[in-house]
Amino acid sequence: MALVATSAALLVAPVLMAPASASTTAVALGNAAPFAVLAGTTVTNTGSSQISGSVGVSPGSAVTGFPPGLISGGTIDAADTTAQAAQASLTTAYLDAAAQTPVTVNASDLGGQTLVPGVYQNAAAMSLTGTVTLNAEGNANAVFVFLAGSTLTTAPSSSVVLTGGAQACNVFWQVGSSATIGTTTNFAGSVLALTSISVQTGATINGRVLARNGQVSLEGDTITVPTCS
Repeated sequence: MALVATSAALLVAPVLMAPASASTTAVALGNAAPFAVLAGTTVTNTGSSQISGSVGVSPGSAVTGFPPGLISGGTIDAADTTAQAAQASLTTAYLDAAAQTPVTVNASDLGGQTLVPGVYQNAAAMSLTGTVTLNAEGNANAVFVFLAGSTLTTAPSSSVVLTGGAQACNVFWQVGSSATIGTTTNFAGSVLALTSISVQTGATINGRVLARNGQVSLEGDTITVPTCS
């Protein structure tokens, strides 16, 4: 049985949620999987971002700020067939995530909660202030899917903590409009946004930032495509 907490309770103690869905499945990223950063219009970078994985854009063609940003273990693909295929896979993955059966998270802010594998949804905006802990309960294949009806925003210095064998490769954030990863946030999982993604100064992401229709902006961030053990 799901444990529903009031917003006041969330301020004073972590909440352990019951499984959100017994049939949660990993979101297949297909040709988008090698990309740490993928945008629809432009990719912009300021500062010494460190990207482990590919950077791509399609149908737009502008990728700026590399250097000073550095890319390792990947390529820049701008309006080429590789980026086009990645965007096609991203669209499929976005719709696949949206189709999974959720339980509604009543509090819009995930901070202070401990969540077990499942599909979590807020029909409007989803936010993170502080720390959310994802506990795989000893199952390295456990999947976490978050569905934000409009925006996803993390406050500065927020964290997504993985415990109990949870892996960033199995965490997915589907966003109905745009996502903002706040300054010095320590984030885990792949963000699949309909519009744009802003990664603010000094954020660290063990995952991906994938935008279907808009831009991705970076500011001296570290983004690493995760691998599953």
